[in-house]
Amino acid sequence: MAIRKARQGKKNQKKNQRTTYYFAIEKCKVCPLREGCYKTEAKSKTYSISIKSDLHQKQINFENTEEFKTLARNRYMIEAKNSEIKNSHGFSTSKSDGLLGMNIQAATTLFAVNMKRIMTLIDENK
Repeated sequence: MAIRKARQGKKNQKKNQRTTYYFAIEKCKVCPLREGCYKTEAKSKTYSISIKSDLHQKQINFENTEEFKTLARNRYMIEAKNSEIKNSHGFSTSKSDGLLGMNIQAATTLFAVNMKRIMTLIDENK
């Protein structure tokens, strides 16, 4: 029922292109599906659909697999540990300058977190 179809957006850019459909208002006024779609004061009617790039489409397909759903179910445990490292052990900001200083801070922070975990496991086994 569209009177015109146009592709909007540039190719090979960071944003996806869109296909826009243009409709005649005269047809919309008598359409049985106009409820919620057509407003009586409207001068024109368009409908846009985003065209997913190959990379986006691959990601959408991957998100529908069982492997992704399994990984997503287990993610909360990893995020909880990352939150503990950042918030409880001060890993959110660097305490010294340079890459060497950040590496040392990372090593000591992770050592402290692992020692806490080892102590908890030892207490559970007693």
